[in-house]
Amino acid sequence: MMEAPVTDAAEDLLQTYAESGGINYLDAAAKLPSRPAIESACVDLMSLMFPGFHGEALVHSSDLPDVTRSRIKSLHARMKPEIGKSFGQSPTSSAAETKADEILRWFMSELAGLRQVLWTDIDAAYEGDPAARSYEEIIVAYPAVEAIAIQRMAHLLYSRDVPLIPRLMTEWAHTRTGIDIHPGAKIGSHFFIDHGTGVVIGETCEIGSHVKLYHGVTLGARSFQKDEHGKIRKGGKRHPNVEDEVTIYPNSTVLGGETVIGARSTIGGNVFLVHSVPPDSLVFYEEKQLQIIEKNAHGGRLPDKEF
Repeated sequence: MMEAPVTDAAEDLLQTYAESGGINYLDAAAKLPSRPAIESACVDLMSLMFPGFHGEALVHSSDLPDVTRSRIKSLHARMKPEIGKSFGQSPTSSAAETKADEILRWFMSELAGLRQVLWTDIDAAYEGDPAARSYEEIIVAYPAVEAIAIQRMAHLLYSRDVPLIPRLMTEWAHTRTGIDIHPGAKIGSHFFIDHGTGVVIGETCEIGSHVKLYHGVTLGARSFQKDEHGKIRKGGKRHPNVEDEVTIYPNSTVLGGETVIGARSTIGGNVFLVHSVPPDSLVFYEEKQLQIIEKNAHGGRLPDKEF
């Protein structure tokens, strides 16, 4: 008696598959980059950035040259077809294959310089967190290191207009760390996100050097322009700029493409900003009235009057 409902449900779904629409990409497995392949590449990239800390442990330091060359070769072989597919070419045409190869060679050549920038991020974490006991602890245990490292690498591919793959990379880091940084964001050196959970940084953000964010900070868009058909216009500057040596405390929200947080400013916790502030500013809310009373006076319950 259960056969009819099951069959009917299958037929109903099959009918929707035959209709036009963006979620009916039945050839996606062949024509879109493989999410597992990109996630695996992220693991290997972290191993290249922090050998011995991420990935398989090295038996001896003398193994590092061979292991590094092997990882580079393996990454190139696995990412090349995925980049080709990201350009909508599967099987990859000779032109797409050449383009993918050129992008990958450039990307790999940038990794050594990017690694130097990552060391400034680790140094910023060590100097900015009194709980940090060692650089090793930061590399293996701080989620911000992983999120920032992957974003910086994804940003390289984003800058070469590689579709889809940069977002897959940063979403892998987002899932693991709770830190959501769009690959389009431009971020200077010595960047530190303390704790990190719930941080959101939009595509067109520009962040200077020596910037420190705490958990729950959002650097987002204020509003979205719409076209004559009521659809959101894509592109354009939508997210704020944060200049050098700015600190933004937990759960603060800064919105808007025209919003600039001036250098050396401090934004206090739970602040909501939709306009610029000049350099050397301190932005905070006046503390609301707070009452502290003895619990026994009300039998352990809150008084009827709110704080």
